[in-house]
Amino acid sequence: MAPTKKFMVLSLLVFLLITLMTDGEEEPTCRLLGKFDLHGYVESTNHSLIIGGMFPIHSRTIPENESILEPVSAKCEGFYFRGFRWTKTMIHTINEINQRKDILPNITLGYQIFDTCFTISKAMEGTLSFLTGQDENKPNFRCSAGAPLAGVVGAGGSALSVATSRVLGLYYFPQVGYASSCSVLSDKYQFPAYVRVMMSDKRQSSAMVKLIQHFKWVWIGTIAADDDYGKYGIKIFKEEIELAGLCIAFSETIPKIYSKAKMETVVETIKNSTAKVIVLYTSDIDLSPFVLEIEYNNITDRTWIASEAWITSSLIAKPEYFPFFGGTIGFAVPRANIRGLKEFLYDIHPNKDPNDNITIEFWQTAFNCTWPNSSVPYNSDHRVNMTGQENRVYSMSDKLCTGEEKLEDLENTYLDVSQLRITNNVKNAVYALAYALDEMSRCVEGEGPYVPGNTCAYLESFEPWQLMYYMKDLTFETHNGVTLKLDENGDVTGFYDILNWRLNDTGKIDFVKIGKYEFTTSGYELVMNNEPVYWNTETLERPKSVCTDLCKPGTRKGIRQGEPICCFDCIPCADGHVSSQPGSRECTKCHEDYWSNAAKDDCVLKEVEFLAYDEALGFTLVALSIFGALVVLAVTVVYVIYRKTPLAKANDRELSFLLQLSLIITLLTSLLFIGKPYDWSCMARQVTLAMGFSLCLSCILGKTIALFLSYRVSRSKVRFISIRPIYQKLIVLISVLIETGLCTAYLVMMPPKVYKNMESQNIKIILECNEGSIEFLCSVFGFDAFLALLSFLTTFVARKLPDNYNEAKCITFGMLVFFIVWISFVPAYLSTKGKFKVAVEIFAILASSFGLLGCVFAPKCYIILLRPKRNTDEIVGGKIPPTDRSIQLTSASSSSEMNVTVSTVVLDD
Repeated sequence: MAPTKKFMVLSLLVFLLITLMTDGEEEPTCRLLGKFDLHGYVESTNHSLIIGGMFPIHSRTIPENESILEPVSAKCEGFYFRGFRWTKTMIHTINEINQRKDILPNITLGYQIFDTCFTISKAMEGTLSFLTGQDENKPNFRCSAGAPLAGVVGAGGSALSVATSRVLGLYYFPQVGYASSCSVLSDKYQFPAYVRVMMSDKRQSSAMVKLIQHFKWVWIGTIAADDDYGKYGIKIFKEEIELAGLCIAFSETIPKIYSKAKMETVVETIKNSTAKVIVLYTSDIDLSPFVLEIEYNNITDRTWIASEAWITSSLIAKPEYFPFFGGTIGFAVPRANIRGLKEFLYDIHPNKDPNDNITIEFWQTAFNCTWPNSSVPYNSDHRVNMTGQENRVYSMSDKLCTGEEKLEDLENTYLDVSQLRITNNVKNAVYALAYALDEMSRCVEGEGPYVPGNTCAYLESFEPWQLMYYMKDLTFETHNGVTLKLDENGDVTGFYDILNWRLNDTGKIDFVKIGKYEFTTSGYELVMNNEPVYWNTETLERPKSVCTDLCKPGTRKGIRQGEPICCFDCIPCADGHVSSQPGSRECTKCHEDYWSNAAKDDCVLKEVEFLAYDEALGFTLVALSIFGALVVLAVTVVYVIYRKTPLAKANDRELSFLLQLSLIITLLTSLLFIGKPYDWSCMARQVTLAMGFSLCLSCILGKTIALFLSYRVSRSKVRFISIRPIYQKLIVLISVLIETGLCTAYLVMMPPKVYKNMESQNIKIILECNEGSIEFLCSVFGFDAFLALLSFLTTFVARKLPDNYNEAKCITFGMLVFFIVWISFVPAYLSTKGKFKVAVEIFAILASSFGLLGCVFAPKCYIILLRPKRNTDEIVGGKIPPTDRSIQLTSASSSSEMNVTVSTVVLDD
């Protein structure tokens, strides 16, 4: 159970106990159960109303003596000049209100102020004293006969306000906070009577996150006080950090009671962490021992993010701490000037009231002297020192105060009015109660807010809850022209100044405003000035606070299991993926036409691959193709010149010319396979090739059928038979028409198209032709294969004709070359990729074409050109006996077994 909840439960238990004790008695009696050792200021006589106040005039209580069993009220030590200034500001404000005629006319306010010593126990003592009217711990009975208490200003720190508000809230007793920013105090279910004149820590935590984002820090350490202020503030900060995608490197707590072991743990955590930016959510009083530890361990090169509770505190902002805390950036409530306050603060002297022990202690502490005939202690410190070995107590100085000391010679927090921030909140808090009382006093009977009857409450006899009605929706203008409006949660809308610690020329710390966090029409925004920021680093440059450096372009973040998201590994992007920005979470896949560069930070156009004319392989194939076509043309020229010779006329001269034409077509078709493919070239290449081979093979078939029939005749002992050339040409015509029909259907129904092949090689786009329909393609070339097979079979049978010149053998050998080439082509084609696949196909076209050219026409050209004596009707027609060896034929065959020679040559006469 939280300490604040314990106090509420304790109060209820005490109330029940008293009720049981007084049950049955005729009338309640006021009996002291114990006296509180409370110090402060009281001005209650001859006043209409009293306003209570709770301020930390001292910073701590003296530890209890364990040898004393009887519980006693703790005493305080550690004079806190800042809290004393707040106290005097409340008195100054009440005096100012009493002098005004426009607010609470004819009503004077008194005050009752208690020292909380910045501890919950003393704050609770003051709260019970407010409720009872006496310095006793008996709640629920206010026995004071003085003016009624209207409300309470305080109680300083958030933990103190949480504790006191739980008790005051039981009675719906108005409480106005001036320095308590804990977000839990906005909960009206728990704290129905608490309002404040400063923003909630919910805004401050959000502002810290936006500041961290502004400076691009991602790896943050947090240190909080072990109280409601620190815990709730850091809790909200962590929630905002998580939403922003940032990370907490460590989270430590500063103990309320000094513990060397705990402090060393916090210091070691800071030393071992890579976080260079640390958020400190604590009050200046709680932070003071921690600062000494940082100084003792010489921890530098850290940037501290300060909460509003200590950013301008002179207790921390000392020149000797600047090497460790210089460059601190923090949030502060708005600064203001308070007219007449400086003079009021200087109007203090122990001689004015010899019984004013607080003023005497102030004087003794400020001037380090002992006031004559005074037993008021000062400069005492019962805490454990930094070594943790012993307690130490500073006794009073031997120097006596003369009363002639001058406040003008002091450099003291109490007298420093240059940074009136929380001090201004104190003034506004007092005015909030005063304006609510003033509004209540102006109520007209019958038009009041209370039902039934629209009645009013009166200052002489109002109940606390009636004043809270006016506090809920209070709006007033402050002395410096700012409008304060309390919302339904008792909070105000305001802004923070963003300050930066710097050392000025005189060796003192300046709080330089570098921006602000303010409410705009679009919500709260962080607005930074052009003012340069001082960084307490070796290079004086903005520190980097990361768990892992941002991943460079070309890599992505890889999650480390069990570690925050800010700690990661940088994993190179996969091929085809890039990251162009540092710190990318994912790599982006390149468009299909692009591929990642070597650095993986940009997508570049893929290399487009095809068999080009200007590369060596393409040029070579082009040269071979043209060379082959020229050779065929040369053969044609020979045939034209010697067209009247028997060998040129043998076996249908026209078919020979058509065959030569088809070979030119097939050889030049390979040019369509080279160069960048287009849809038209994809359609033209396969169709042209198929038609060329169809014409070629049909011509060969026409020749081989004639030879086949001649062979059949020779076997049947027929002397001579002549096959009409028209039948051979009809075979060619029919074959070409069939092939034309197949090609036309192919082009109309599923024509080939250009295809970007990206599967074969990731880094390249292979431009190739998608053949459309494999079935159609197989049908087109299947017909050619059928013609080739039929030609081979017929000529193979006729190869044994007993001629002096047997063309069947030449054609048989040519068809064997044709089949060998195309049968070898299949595995070679399937095992290659890219442009080499096209090259394989071109090679097959050229090889098969050259094979047919060489086997069919080379022997004839050889005889025509080099052995013209063999190019006669007698020899070509078989008239010379085979025993005559005077003339050697390169392509002759004879049969000594036959007495009759059967001519297998059809002459074109």
